[in-house]
Amino acid sequence: MQVILSIISAVAALLPLQISVFNPRVPVILDRSLNIVSEIEVPSDGDATLDEVKFHLSGIPEGAVSSVRLMYSGTASAIPDRTSSIGIQAGSSRWGGGNPMWADRSYVIEADHVEDPVGEGIYILRDGIPLVKGMNYFYVSLEVDSSMIDDISMTFDASVSGATVSGKDMPIKQEGPSERRFAVSVRNHGDDGADSYRIPGLSTTPDGDLIAVYDVRWNFSQDLVDDIDVGLSRSSDGGKTWSPMEIVLDMGIAGGLPEGQNGVGDPAVLVDENTGEIIVAAAWTHGMGGRTGWWAAGDGFDPIDTPQLMMARSGDGGLVFTEPVNVTAQVKKPEWKFSFQGPGRGITMKDGTLVFAYQHQEGEDRMPWSGIIYSKDHGQTWHVSESPVANTTEAQVAEVQPGVLMLNMRNNEKTGRRVFTTSDLGKTWKVHPSDKTLREPVCMASLICGPRAGQLLFSNPDSDKSRDHMTIKMSTDGGLSWPYALLLDEFGSWGYSCMSMIDDETVGILYEGSTSQIVFQAVKLSDIMAR
Repeated sequence: MQVILSIISAVAALLPLQISVFNPRVPVILDRSLNIVSEIEVPSDGDATLDEVKFHLSGIPEGAVSSVRLMYSGTASAIPDRTSSIGIQAGSSRWGGGNPMWADRSYVIEADHVEDPVGEGIYILRDGIPLVKGMNYFYVSLEVDSSMIDDISMTFDASVSGATVSGKDMPIKQEGPSERRFAVSVRNHGDDGADSYRIPGLSTTPDGDLIAVYDVRWNFSQDLVDDIDVGLSRSSDGGKTWSPMEIVLDMGIAGGLPEGQNGVGDPAVLVDENTGEIIVAAAWTHGMGGRTGWWAAGDGFDPIDTPQLMMARSGDGGLVFTEPVNVTAQVKKPEWKFSFQGPGRGITMKDGTLVFAYQHQEGEDRMPWSGIIYSKDHGQTWHVSESPVANTTEAQVAEVQPGVLMLNMRNNEKTGRRVFTTSDLGKTWKVHPSDKTLREPVCMASLICGPRAGQLLFSNPDSDKSRDHMTIKMSTDGGLSWPYALLLDEFGSWGYSCMSMIDDETVGILYEGSTSQIVFQAVKLSDIMAR
């Protein structure tokens, strides 16, 4: 037996070392200098050098590539979900997808930087860094100029096609697809001085503008109560560029309390398709000893006792918003505790009724229930529905047939999304056949109608274990089945998302991604159906 093992070891020593290349299924952020496109693992006995990496690109318009870089992260992967680095892991724990540590020059060294290909789509990267004993980690980074990309929903191919170590061409083992997609970082850690951005909402105005809302968490990534405002950005070119952030809800030092005890957040945005007016709804938490509002909220109506549902309105496409109006007394029962909108977006029904998803707590055990609130007079007054099922939160609503609403709810029982329908604005509810069939890791999700009859789109982290694998799914039979799915981001983050149609062929999705705290992508419906 010892002889056999010796022979096996001798043969193995004669075999060439193999380089592993991992192609992560994450978007390439436009205009960002560093994007991890391919990670390269190079084993070494301590007496070798990675001489050259050949990188191939196809499908990107000429002149759009600003640079290709080869980055060396030493003995640890730079990918937060794969790394052993405690520094990079700590960054993810604090900032989610806004983690800056993987690109920090104390964690990576630039080995080479080229701007021009040596042939059609071929880039040669040369490294002069000696390899250390054990596994060495590099990544190829791609910087792309958004001004040269007409259609951000396009796909392209990127791959490491060759590598040379100590003068020898090495065999390469590839993992992951070569097809890539672009994305735009709408908000990220440090933008405008904020620590974190969370809770995306997205809607489309009648003139085609995209309206994005989100939490501006100035000090920490934690939930209400803290110094949190609602920000808004607008895009008039399908999500390629976004306006500077505007603060549309800010309770300041209301009641004489500091801003850290006057947070307003978890927004939802609704566009009245008949008037064009934009309504942003959010929860205001006041005082509560600075504790987490979900657990500190009491009953009644006084802001010092219970969170308030606030709404701000804009009649000029989101340029100017009114002072927030408190509608809590219209939609909350006195015995309920935390009561507020489902974050994301509201809808305009075919008959003009405005609808937001809604949620509330009741009882000593703070049992959460989802439902809807609706307005028949363009948002001047609001009414609350009955709730279909307990232990649900953060729902989204879609009109699946004229007068028929579908409520898709986060399920705290961890048995899949709860799905009910109503044809009488929530006086009564019916369980839908798809109830509990859409898996989730207990997280907010998005549900919208597509442009064709029976077409629904659903996005969430497609996992029942953790908030990763952000995916758009499509149904063509009103949600009875979901045969189509497109993975956008395989790695983990906070996992909230919101969709809105850009045009009849393209959906926009705003989500908490692994590459930025608030990411936007445009996706062709045909690409989803091709999967």
